[in-house]
Amino acid sequence: MDTVLLIDKPKGITSAKAVAMVKKQLKVKIGHTGTLDPLATGLLILLTGKCTKQASSFLHMDKSYIVRAVFGMTTTTYDVAGDVVKTSDASITKEQVEEALKGFLGEISQVPPAYSAKKLNGKKAYELARQGVDVEIPASTVTVHAVRLASFDYPHFALECDVSSGFYVRSLVHDLGELLGVGATVEEVRRVKVGKYTIDDALLLDELLERLEKASREPVGR
Repeated sequence: MDTVLLIDKPKGITSAKAVAMVKKQLKVKIGHTGTLDPLATGLLILLTGKCTKQASSFLHMDKSYIVRAVFGMTTTTYDVAGDVVKTSDASITKEQVEEALKGFLGEISQVPPAYSAKKLNGKKAYELARQGVDVEIPASTVTVHAVRLASFDYPHFALECDVSSGFYVRSLVHDLGELLGVGATVEEVRRVKVGKYTIDDALLLDELLERLEKASREPVGR
């Protein structure tokens, strides 16, 4: 089986776990084309069989996200799964947020979160961070094609962003909070587009697994 599978990854599992679940049903070579954090949901593209050779081209595609976050709190992981580092009772306006977001448009320098899959000396950064190692990841040049404040009800807010590969939404939220002086951390992330592929064409992971299991039980035609 050589194909491209579009799945809607649920919250709470790693991309690798999603791959393993599908592989158990198909029993063929499978790989994904870009990690989603356990906290994140949305479009995860799986390649099977000979299509796995195309993985590198998918990794460099632009992506689109919807992120829900909260001001007034900074965490170790830049999302609500981490330990709280500091809090702030200060308040900011919608206009301040929209003005600050203008500074993130175009080509920018971004430091990935310490708790990320970025590799340092052959080890993933999050593995080192969990061991208590002081992780310093060099900045990367990424591009923000568009970013919009989708909703604002202080301290909660949501952003919609179209970005290049290698971009970390958690870093965007963290940096925005730092720029505004109140801190910010991610509550939810949803990837809705990768290149030409959209979440509208994806199947829920459970639905895909159910279909694959049903197909495996059907008798092979003559």
